[in-house]
Amino acid sequence: MVLREQDRHFLWSLYSAVAIIFAWKGIWEGLYEIPYIGHAFVFLFIGFAMLTFSGLIFKEFDPLGGVEKAITKTLHTIDHHPQKNQFQIKYHDKIKNKDMVVNAQQIRTVEKNTVVIEDPHKKQEIFIPAHRITEVLFKGGVYWRQ
Repeated sequence: MVLREQDRHFLWSLYSAVAIIFAWKGIWEGLYEIPYIGHAFVFLFIGFAMLTFSGLIFKEFDPLGGVEKAITKTLHTIDHHPQKNQFQIKYHDKIKNKDMVVNAQQIRTVEKNTVVIEDPHKKQEIFIPAHRITEVLFKGGVYWRQ
């Protein structure tokens, strides 16, 4: 079974959050004897304030934030793979309102959050945003999926 990238990112975020909580519990265990500071709600407030001001809570714990990074990394890997012709990219076309499949051999370049495909029939470039890519297939099997 292949986990979706969203599932992997969510599970990793959950694991990191639990690790932070356990570390804080261990570090501050000795402070429970001090008046006011030892109250649980004070710890809760201080912890959330520190995470908020550091930006960590918004950067790391976004369950969907890593999807575009993951597909961009996967597309770069495919673009430089020796068996590039064995890969296919499946994406949702809003204009045709259906899923389309293109061969990875048609990849012209991978930009920040966009893959540029050369259409052999129309002799033009197609720009596919990374968030529209639903699957990457390798020899007909799922290599990556959203």
